[in-house]
Amino acid sequence: MKVLIVGGVAGGATAAARLRRLDEQAEIIIFERTGYISYANCGLPYYVGGVITDREELTLQTPEDFFQRFRIDARVRQEVTSFDPEAKTVTVRKLDSGETYTETYDKLILSPGAKPTVPKLAGVDLERVFTLRTVEDTLAIRGFVDEHHPKSAVVAGGGFIGVEIAENLRELGMDVTIVQRPAQLLAPLDADMAAFVHAEFRAHGVQLKFGSSVLGFEAEGEQIKTLLQDDEPLRSDMVILAIGVTPDTALARDAGLTLGIKGSIVTDDHMRTSAPDVYAVGDAVQVHHRVTGLDAVISLAGPANKQGRIAADNICGRDSRYLGSAGSSILKVFDLTAASTGLNEKTAAAAGLEVEKVVLRPMGHAGYYPGGESMVMKVLCEKGSMRLLGAQIVGGAGADKRIDVLATAIQNGMTGPELKDLDLAYAPPYSSAKDPVNMAGFMLENLADGVVKQFHCADLPDLPRDGSVTLVDARTPGEYKRGHVEGFVNIPVDDLRQRMGEIPAGKPVYVMCQSGLRSYIACRILSGYGYDCYNFSGGYGFYKTAVLDEQAARRTRPCGMEA
Repeated sequence: MKVLIVGGVAGGATAAARLRRLDEQAEIIIFERTGYISYANCGLPYYVGGVITDREELTLQTPEDFFQRFRIDARVRQEVTSFDPEAKTVTVRKLDSGETYTETYDKLILSPGAKPTVPKLAGVDLERVFTLRTVEDTLAIRGFVDEHHPKSAVVAGGGFIGVEIAENLRELGMDVTIVQRPAQLLAPLDADMAAFVHAEFRAHGVQLKFGSSVLGFEAEGEQIKTLLQDDEPLRSDMVILAIGVTPDTALARDAGLTLGIKGSIVTDDHMRTSAPDVYAVGDAVQVHHRVTGLDAVISLAGPANKQGRIAADNICGRDSRYLGSAGSSILKVFDLTAASTGLNEKTAAAAGLEVEKVVLRPMGHAGYYPGGESMVMKVLCEKGSMRLLGAQIVGGAGADKRIDVLATAIQNGMTGPELKDLDLAYAPPYSSAKDPVNMAGFMLENLADGVVKQFHCADLPDLPRDGSVTLVDARTPGEYKRGHVEGFVNIPVDDLRQRMGEIPAGKPVYVMCQSGLRSYIACRILSGYGYDCYNFSGGYGFYKTAVLDEQAARRTRPCGMEA
């Protein structure tokens, strides 16, 4: 059996190694148009920033290593320009010499990945304008930094690559500005959760310029001028284009394969395309979203590696299936971790799903054990069924393992209240007896059972201040004095029973505290006296960052804040 693989990074390299482990006699050839195979895309920004110091660490395997261990012929700097599904041939061009040749195949795996989205703008080809997708891109940026010692950079785009390269350039001491049209970084996060990432960037001196479309670039001496629509241009020593990626599917399109959303390659759950004996894996393929059941394009290394293994299994006669992706992702933002899985509120609404949500701010481990770091967790469920839909976490140590637990729960179709029953490991340095994931389950169970009713940031402006409802801030007087929402009267939770006479009977009561815990206790007390009570989700601390600090940073007047 002769298997040709187009693309030798995550999906392609994984498929090749799995094929060899299953079939010692197969002839396996990889074509990779860059000079490297099996390299770590996700590590590229960290080489630019000097966190990874040895360029050899970026490549997990070299062509020579691959041949030595697996007897796989990895041909770098060779680009497959076309293939013929009927004749079962591919046409290859050697990039260094321009020579072309053909190869036949029994099975073909397409793993072309995705290419940086580069809009047709004036100046995108200027010497100081870079994209970051390959090892060569990384070496070019690092070489420019080492030679020219730039003092400033503009990063166009606030997705994963944009955020990571901005952090690394800032760590090198540059003045960094992220500019983009959307009003937030990191689309997998809701705006209120992204606000914590924004705050971290601003605390480290990174400028965020939202609502600005890039019109083009101009050279201006030793600098680049980034032209913006309806705004003053930005001047910097270099520019990184990180607007996004697009499935690289020209080969598949020209060969007549069925394409899906965003031009991605359509496959079945065995990773087979519409052409016989042709498989496709990685960032170029359309997948099944595990939560919505809808088609999606999810460009992440984890799915690509799994798909490569599955394609190899099926080529070798096994019955292996790809069940879809929930888009679980995580990244470092200076001292924070930002992670998500499944749906956020925006994507849930687009899928026609109504949500219930809880926001909590637990510690990563027991509060009495030194060194604890807090995190903000937001967990979404489907209204009615309480099926888990998604989760987002921004915070310190422990955020990574909680998002993985929640991703596992979502994949297994659990409901939110069932999180309370998970038997999770506990010792003071690592967790609490009631793990944050368990706590989310308790809160969602209370919602489902009607033990608690909530209100959210978006509800605050519409709450009447005419006396028809009672607004209570259950924090201490000191906390209240440092900042509170207009109209909320300070009655500390521990004084509530003694001051019950200050709360009119027969009117709804809306209660807030710093994190949502004391206000929940206050609501239970008030409910015991017959009041109709609503607890503020996430607490004032969440509201301050998600709404007030964000408004202040955008130079708008903070609403609802006492002067």
